[in-house]
Amino acid sequence: MAPDPSSEYVLELDNVSKFFGTVIALEDVTLRLKRGEVHCLLGDNGAGKSTLIKILAGVHPPSRGTYRVDAEPVVFDSPRDALDRGIATVYQDLALVPLMSVYRNFFMGREPTRTYGGLVRVFDRRLAMKVANERLADMGILVRDAEQAVGTMSGGERQCLAIARAIHFGARVLILDEPTAALGVKQSANVLRIIARARDKGISVIFITHNVHHAYPVGDTFTLLHRGRSMGTFQKSEISRDEVLNMMAGGQEMQDLMSELGVRL
Repeated sequence: MAPDPSSEYVLELDNVSKFFGTVIALEDVTLRLKRGEVHCLLGDNGAGKSTLIKILAGVHPPSRGTYRVDAEPVVFDSPRDALDRGIATVYQDLALVPLMSVYRNFFMGREPTRTYGGLVRVFDRRLAMKVANERLADMGILVRDAEQAVGTMSGGERQCLAIARAIHFGARVLILDEPTAALGVKQSANVLRIIARARDKGISVIFITHNVHHAYPVGDTFTLLHRGRSMGTFQKSEISRDEVLNMMAGGQEMQDLMSELGVRL
C-alpha cells in the first residue's frame, strides 16, 4: 500500500499494552513517529524497549491498543508484513554472517540474478559487488574489497552495512536496536552520522538506546520508558540532556532512597 502523504505520522501506537501471561511487559504506551525524524526510545534494562521493538517489527501483536501505519490500523502476522510496509529493524546481532563476504551479506536472501546462456539464472556477482560498494560509500564507508569477510570489518562498519542494506531495500522506517551499545567513541560517532544521513534522506528512525549522550545529539523527539510504562514524549526544545538523564536514572527514586538512609543531598 502506498504511503498516505496527508498523514503527519508514519507510525503510531495508541495505548498499547503487551501481556505474557500474568507478566505486564508494556502498559498503555503511546508513541508517534513523524516522517523524516529521529525518535529516540530511551530506558534502562527492563524498561520494555525490546518488547516495544518486537511489536513495531511485527514479531508480537499488541495485547491491547492500536498500531497504525500511515494512519491505517494494522495487525502484522510476521516481520515480513512489516518489511512489506517499509519498516526495517536492525537488531544488535545485525543478522550478518561473519564468514561471508560484504556483498553476499548485503544481498543475502535477495540476490540479484542474470540469465546465462538464455536458460539458466545465476547470481550476478559483479552487480552485487558494485551496488554494495556504492551504497556503503553513500553512508561514508569505503570498503577495501567487497569480497572481504564481514568478520574483518569493525563493529561500526557492520552497523553501517546493516543500515545501508535496509535503506537499499526500501526501508522508510528504520528501527535501530542499541546500535552503539558495544562500540567505541569513534565507531559510535560514525553510526550517529549514518542516522543523521538517513534522516536527511527523509527516512524516519526509531533509535533505541540507554545512552543519552548518544541519543541527544541526533534525536528530534524522546520517549522515555520505565518498567513498561511511558514517562512521556518530549521534543528536543522541551527537555535538556540533564533532565533526560535525571528521568532515566530515577532521580526521584534516588532522592527517596537517600532520604531513607539519612544521607543529605
